[in-house]
Amino acid sequence: MAQSESKKIFFENLSGAGKAIAVLTSGGDAQGMNAAVRAVVRMGLYVGAKVYFIREGYQGMVDGGENITEATWESVSSMLQVGGTVIGSARCKDFRSHEGRLKAALNLVKLGITNLCVIGGDGSLTGANLFREEWSGLLAELVEQGSIEQQSVQTYSALHIVGMVGSIDNDFCGTDMTIGTDSALHRIIEVVDAIMTTAQSHQRTFVLEVMGRHCGYLALVSALACGADWVLIPEMPPEDGWEEKMCQKLSANRAGMKRLNIIIVAEGAIDRNNKPITTECIKDLVVKCLGFDTRVTILGHVQRGGTPSAFDRILASRMGVEAVLALLETTANTPACVVSLCGNQSVRLPLMECVQMTQEVQKAMDGKKFEEAVKLRGRSFENNLKTYKLLAHRKPESELPTSNFNVAVLNVGAPAAGMNAAVRSAVRVGISEGHKMFAVNDGFEGFYKGQIKEIKWADVGGWTGQGGSLLGTKRTLPAKHVGKIAEQMRTHNINALLVIGGFEAFLSLLELLTARGKYDEFCVPMIMVPATVSNNIPGSDLSIGADTALDAITTTCDRIKQSASGTKRRVFIIETMGGYCGYLATVAGLAAGADAAYIYEEPFDIRDLQANVEHLTEKMKTSIQRGLVLRNENSNDNYTTDFIYQLYTEEGKGVFDCRKNVLGHMQQGGAPSPFDRNFGTKISAKAMQWVTKKLVETFRQGRVFANTEDSCCLLGMRRRALIFQPVVQLKGETDFVHRIPKEQWWLKLRPLMKILAKYKTSYDVSDSGQLEHVVHNRPKDSDASVAM
Repeated sequence: MAQSESKKIFFENLSGAGKAIAVLTSGGDAQGMNAAVRAVVRMGLYVGAKVYFIREGYQGMVDGGENITEATWESVSSMLQVGGTVIGSARCKDFRSHEGRLKAALNLVKLGITNLCVIGGDGSLTGANLFREEWSGLLAELVEQGSIEQQSVQTYSALHIVGMVGSIDNDFCGTDMTIGTDSALHRIIEVVDAIMTTAQSHQRTFVLEVMGRHCGYLALVSALACGADWVLIPEMPPEDGWEEKMCQKLSANRAGMKRLNIIIVAEGAIDRNNKPITTECIKDLVVKCLGFDTRVTILGHVQRGGTPSAFDRILASRMGVEAVLALLETTANTPACVVSLCGNQSVRLPLMECVQMTQEVQKAMDGKKFEEAVKLRGRSFENNLKTYKLLAHRKPESELPTSNFNVAVLNVGAPAAGMNAAVRSAVRVGISEGHKMFAVNDGFEGFYKGQIKEIKWADVGGWTGQGGSLLGTKRTLPAKHVGKIAEQMRTHNINALLVIGGFEAFLSLLELLTARGKYDEFCVPMIMVPATVSNNIPGSDLSIGADTALDAITTTCDRIKQSASGTKRRVFIIETMGGYCGYLATVAGLAAGADAAYIYEEPFDIRDLQANVEHLTEKMKTSIQRGLVLRNENSNDNYTTDFIYQLYTEEGKGVFDCRKNVLGHMQQGGAPSPFDRNFGTKISAKAMQWVTKKLVETFRQGRVFANTEDSCCLLGMRRRALIFQPVVQLKGETDFVHRIPKEQWWLKLRPLMKILAKYKTSYDVSDSGQLEHVVHNRPKDSDASVAM
């Protein structure tokens, strides 16, 4: 959608002076709600508005009094890492009545509040819209009762509503991810990973029930993330006779030397006749038909609890700021809107369009139109379901196409969590499409040494939850060994290459592209999938592994800050990885509530350091007890982590003391996050489908010959879509000296981090959300895979 000519460029032009904004959380709680509340409060105060908490949701609005209190900057300190909602949430019967809404209107008018930011599910947001529509009538009634003056009707003539969806179920149409969903997936995957170890020990079958009365998102995505044997969701009930098919699948997996089975069931799972499918029913079925030792685990409210993930904190912070901007720009004729995420871009959608489409899903399910229900859930949900079916259920050999193509897959560069999920996906999709898949150990070093072997469907079982690179990965580039690599390509008749890795993988494809002039063996389709914790690959906004690294940094920062709890004022200086790319330092800074983040892309000098120290000193004197400063490892040759630590220690004497931590390789380790498992799975599946298409296109006269630019591509996430880009065209977008893209989208998040840390700065709103319509809110080729 084209940017409006009247769109303001810097938010200094958007004044909140004289406005009052109230924020409430309603319905079920979700991790990340506190980050959203914090962002609304601080952005609201920053633009000069008065901001109020409405405690206990709509019940607090109806009851008034101490339930509606003015918020200060300090009142939202230390909230980011706390789960649930600290301002409380409640389901309110009173607000459903006209009398209750009349009381709520009076309480708002008394305080001059005409801007509401509502964080909740579709019921909460529908209630807010009804309240808005009734507003003028409610004020007229209050005048008749003598509760308010006629002048108040003119002064407070319109109520403005902006919603943010807080729901772990991800059941709201129009947004890729709702606040809390990623954290709930973390809880589920933590449990599944733990259960897998005990299940394997005893050769057990586990049936897990996860939340989702009306939406199977959590069940589906967790099944995709852990490689579950079977999943049952309300949107797509199994075909009649599913019991026998499921038992055959479980039995076949055991026969294939798999020591455990995992079945994931959404709490609202149904069969084709809308009859519930319970975990006990499945357990009894497995025991009766197969005699397997079977256990049931119901996760329950564990999924709502715990610390919000880095993803949810960033999502909620961005949405909170966007909500305030939307309220500042709204007019009496602007419909109530929801701020949401599509790809990695903020969008604004008419609230009631989203609600109506969400209700259409339930209608389709009630009417047994299950295919329609899946489509209404959105492209991301549909892709998740297709990918799960493709990877979990192997077709019989007789049904597989016979392509006679050999495809090699390898990891290049440093290890990144999610690489193994990507390899598993590539292998299984390749086999499903009739190819013979080959695994190359230790990157291009292993390639030229001949460390190549065929890899089968069962060989990659259980790979999704494994960290690092099971294939082995090296930074070795192919240029020095192209002759030997070409010989291995010829020996094994390799017809296509899938390279999963970081900046070295990008350089490798450029070198192989150049080598085509000398060796025909490289005239085959070649594709790269970005996987690096640094997130420094040109042509892609996100890389596999970056989310897991962010979680590791954010969790560590939480613990480090907690270590100073109850002690004197303290500032922590933390060094992060990333090479010359400041993504980890910046985005982790936003997720952890850092006061500053030093990066190479934003040059700084001694005056900036001094200003930061003075700013932190002032904050320490008045409010906060702990400070957090992040530094990217290569941000500056001279202003090292030691230098910054010593500077802060000296300048903070008498006010705070300092500690430093270099996080090191713990950022590369650990089990991959749900996001990285699913991003790796889906992007790799899409890459393999491209490989198949290119192999068919370039097969001529009994051989594959591909020598055009578009036969050597990088598959990257760009704003809202996954896009195939010839690597040669990305050369102009790359700073090869510092191994970073010349343009990086996340730099727009830096002012947001500074604003939330109480710095005066400019915030470019030209890229903020525009009001769109739900049915048109995704481009045709969008996979929305950034949001799993």
